[in-house]
Amino acid sequence: MPGALDLFAGCGGLTFGLIAAGFNVLGAVEEDSVAAAAYGYNFPGVPISVSDIEAIDPRKYRRQLGLAVGELALLAGCPPCQGFSSLRTRNGSRRIRDKRNHLVLQMIRFAAEFQPKVVLMENVPGVLRTKTFKSFCTALRKLGYQISFQVADAARFGVPQRRRRMLLLAGRGFDLPFPPGASTTVSVRDAIGELPQVGTSQDPLHEFGEDRSEGVRKLIKAIPKNGGGRFDLPRDLQLKCHLNFSGHKDTYGRMRWDAVGPTITTGCYNPSKGRFLHPEADRCITMREAALLQSFPASFVLPEGIGKTQAARMIGNAVPPELIRMHARVILQVLKRRDLLST
Repeated sequence: MPGALDLFAGCGGLTFGLIAAGFNVLGAVEEDSVAAAAYGYNFPGVPISVSDIEAIDPRKYRRQLGLAVGELALLAGCPPCQGFSSLRTRNGSRRIRDKRNHLVLQMIRFAAEFQPKVVLMENVPGVLRTKTFKSFCTALRKLGYQISFQVADAARFGVPQRRRRMLLLAGRGFDLPFPPGASTTVSVRDAIGELPQVGTSQDPLHEFGEDRSEGVRKLIKAIPKNGGGRFDLPRDLQLKCHLNFSGHKDTYGRMRWDAVGPTITTGCYNPSKGRFLHPEADRCITMREAALLQSFPASFVLPEGIGKTQAARMIGNAVPPELIRMHARVILQVLKRRDLLST
């Protein structure tokens, strides 16, 4: 199997997608110890370097992995994107000087040393407006890569949620096509409709539970099933902060069974953060449901001791595995067609 390297690995969304496409993930890098523990729990056979990526010497790391220059098939990563997101930048009207933004360029250090056949980067669309991204592309071209990128909704690629992402593909000396997308969309019902009721599953990710005030529980219960929201409530049940306020329309909203879900964020356990109420049950989605809506496989687990907030942060920040699988599958097809997997 062709080798791949996962930079900024998080809890493993990208690695799940690469493995499902047919790649052998040889190593991963993740600075956050909690996310790295979750990654190791799901991929015990993949060595993960728990380190600030800036502290890693790419040459030493390549030699540690036993790879010759040019041998690696795929270098993939999703650098931290919080500073590029539309929520942080007010849809581009305000610049955010986030110290993590420059981490995009760390992939250049690894590309220069490993000289992989293909580089794959996933990020938020806002990265396209930055000087950092332009510098990234310029550096890749100087290394001999031909670059293409696009912004696409993950729902087009079998992920059961709306999630606009930027995908960059770069081949060393050749172009790479983008996949055409899935033939059908995956709905909320498709993803989570067959799960057992909370309280009966013995699945830790499905059984974190909720701690709501009596007033909030009453409010949630009154919201119409299958797509209702706070605007459907009588004034006496609305929260004071929502009265005469028309913004944040999705807060305290229910998902629809037969549509794709909303973007799963780090606040997906909180009804005040978006349309995260279950279509029918009087609760927010569980962490298992959040993971499935991110297209994680049912086998995805987290170590004991990780709380709901930490779980939501990792799941919400993750790369949807199915989005990566479909792109990585095309990469693999091109590498085979060009007979580039012999080394």
